[in-house]
Amino acid sequence: MIMERKRTDCPALPPGWKKEEVIRKSGLSAGKSDVYYYSPTGKKFRSKPQLSRYLGNSVDLGCFDFRTGKMMPGKMQKNKQRLRSDNLNMTKGKLDLNTALPIRQTASIFKQPVTKVVNHPNNKVKTDLQKATEQPRQLFWEKRLKGLRSSDVTEEVLRTMELPKGLQSIGPDSSDETLLSAIASALHMSSAPITGQTSTAAEKNPAIWLNSSQPLCKAFTVTDEDIREQELKVHQARRSLEDALIADGVARAAESTRDMKGRAA
Repeated sequence: MIMERKRTDCPALPPGWKKEEVIRKSGLSAGKSDVYYYSPTGKKFRSKPQLSRYLGNSVDLGCFDFRTGKMMPGKMQKNKQRLRSDNLNMTKGKLDLNTALPIRQTASIFKQPVTKVVNHPNNKVKTDLQKATEQPRQLFWEKRLKGLRSSDVTEEVLRTMELPKGLQSIGPDSSDETLLSAIASALHMSSAPITGQTSTAAEKNPAIWLNSSQPLCKAFTVTDEDIREQELKVHQARRSLEDALIADGVARAAESTRDMKGRAA
């Protein structure tokens, strides 16, 4: 994806702070932009909450617009007015729990009662069980996850998993990152088995023959060898974690012993 980066000073923040605007030049999101901020030490911030936690009480960001990098006092005033209006509407908009029958208003000067019919023997309610259980799905929705990266608490980007060679993505502008997001979403949101696109026609024309309940990859089979290999990796990871915990316990015990000797001396 082609991007254009513009980095400028941000007068609304303390001296040394930079604002960077990344404009996407290609792809489905062409024309959209992302805004980031950099501290004088080079630390990157992707959202206003991160910026607020870092600056603390040194800078009031109540009327700071993250997109433009400017202080907008009018924005805070509008938010207060909207909140006040919402609270007023909540107090006024009480439910009418009166079950009395309504009165028909006619040209006559006398009010006439209305007969309320709640059930009739000839009434039949038809329901489509398929429509009630299945919700429409958007094709290639996984492409919206393209470009997103996972990061730890220190804002460091986590290393992407390596997919097995048997998993091959299909669809327009497909990549391993998109396929990984699709498989993770399918495992999290569906209880059905994950088999991939079993129809061979989906590779030729995925827009028509694509099974939206399966990830964007060719059909695959998990063999006994794959299971054994994964079990070995899990066993090795557990042994590494056990060794790390033992080493940490030994180091803590040694440090405690040194502290006790120092106090005794």
